[in-house]
Amino acid sequence: MTEGPAAGLKVLDIATLFAGPVAAMLLGDYGADVLKIEHPRGDNSRTHGAPHKGVSLWWKVIGRNKRAITLYLGSQEGQAVFRRLAKEADVIVENFRPGTLERWGLSYETLAADNPGLIMLRVTAFGQHGPYAQRPGFGTIAEAMSGFASITGLPDGPPTLPPFGLADGIAGISGALAVMMAINARHKTGKGQIVDLALIEPIMSVLGPQIINYDQTGRLQHRTGNKSDKNAPRNTYKTADGKWVAISTSSTSIAARVMRLVGMPEVVDEPWFNSASGRKEHEALLDGAVAAWIAKRPTDEVVRAFEEAEAALAPIYDAADILADPQYQALGSIATVPDPDLGTVRMQNVIFRMSDTPGSIRWTGKAKGADNEAVFKGELGMTDAEIDALKRAGAI
Repeated sequence: MTEGPAAGLKVLDIATLFAGPVAAMLLGDYGADVLKIEHPRGDNSRTHGAPHKGVSLWWKVIGRNKRAITLYLGSQEGQAVFRRLAKEADVIVENFRPGTLERWGLSYETLAADNPGLIMLRVTAFGQHGPYAQRPGFGTIAEAMSGFASITGLPDGPPTLPPFGLADGIAGISGALAVMMAINARHKTGKGQIVDLALIEPIMSVLGPQIINYDQTGRLQHRTGNKSDKNAPRNTYKTADGKWVAISTSSTSIAARVMRLVGMPEVVDEPWFNSASGRKEHEALLDGAVAAWIAKRPTDEVVRAFEEAEAALAPIYDAADILADPQYQALGSIATVPDPDLGTVRMQNVIFRMSDTPGSIRWTGKAKGADNEAVFKGELGMTDAEIDALKRAGAI
């Protein structure tokens, strides 16, 4: 592999659960030298989810491409070591409550005095200021407050939360993007800066026109299950062999192909059919026809018929389906990576392909403190006596 596009960047990852570590992971995927600094007890991610053969599978993913050291930043000894590391860093990723680093003498202003080009990505639930800034919060809180949960679920059911860290993932991708923007700005100004990333904002930003709709019309979006509030037919449908498929007909041409395929060509010539809102008004008619047609046929036949008709449909996949799918295989979406604990593991690959400077997974999440000696002795030049003193102080 050639060097990734983020090669040469030194990143200190002192964040936990999960947006900050995802941002650092993405930077590492594309070549940054990411140093994961965790409490001597170990990062919380190491105990997230049921262990397999004594190790956390989630840690193997979120800790990938990161070197790993232990350092207690709440101790004076740990703070002194961290300041030395920060002098040579390009980026720090942190997610402590506002004021925590300042209380430890590790404020951005303090660190930037020795390293004016330093970029600090600060990830919190609610941002660095405002009436909620000191509240604790995780992705679930952002999914609730962003408007996501209020529009997710069945019309007569409760607001529904995702069964995974959706807000954290969106914020992690946003954080990596923000860091690279700050790096680009540093090329022009020579100065670093603080990136204030609140979990509640990135997920809110991808939820479509909810805000402007309410601002201009007073209308709120409501839960519609798997149906769209803007268009029809759009739903999940059960096939004759008990599997599920999903359909999207966002464009009129695709909607027309679907209705012709399912034996209702006459609706295509109706005046209302030419607009998404018109089709939404006739949702029961359209959706019922599609559901009935699919229910009579096995999944393979349904998929093949929609492909031949150039209409948008996909089977509902689980992890086993993803691993077996030829399109994911052609893209290399799943990477096979050697692991010292598990032999060989498969996991999601880097999230996009670059023709000249591709990313790669060089190693899975390492053991706690795996790089302590390499960093403390090899990079900071500490003696055995100095390292032993840190151990006695509980700093590593």
